[in-house]
Amino acid sequence: MYLDLLAALESSWLGHAGRHSAWLYTIANLLHVLGAAFVVGGIAVFDLKVLAEHGKHAWQVGRYAIPLAAAGLALQIPTGTLLLAVEARALGVNPAFYLKLACIALGLINVALFHARFGTTLRAGALPPEARVYALVSLIAWIVALLAGRMIAYL
Repeated sequence: MYLDLLAALESSWLGHAGRHSAWLYTIANLLHVLGAAFVVGGIAVFDLKVLAEHGKHAWQVGRYAIPLAAAGLALQIPTGTLLLAVEARALGVNPAFYLKLACIALGLINVALFHARFGTTLRAGALPPEARVYALVSLIAWIVALLAGRMIAYL
């Protein structure tokens, strides 16, 4: 079923448009990289604040970093779909693609758990020590997702 879904995506109007328009593919690629910079940059700044200072004043950093990361993710989803659609059958079975998706899932689950557990205390000041574990998992997950995304071209 998964392979059928990949074949359908590749043969869709999106796959066709991506393969036959150098400008569309180029712009999607550029926006995907820009989105990655926003996601990983925003998340890294926030996570490093939590790790370095136990979350002291992390809310002040998060006010800017979290919306930046969310905007990056909003760029990455449609552009990533277009980039995948161009060669979905080949890219969709690439081990680096699986790793990238797993790390994105881990990162999203981790951020949801972090905000569910520490959302109210985040605004109050310093976070408890266990918040650092979430920040470390987040930092690793998003950096590995970025690395895996780059490795797709080489595997």
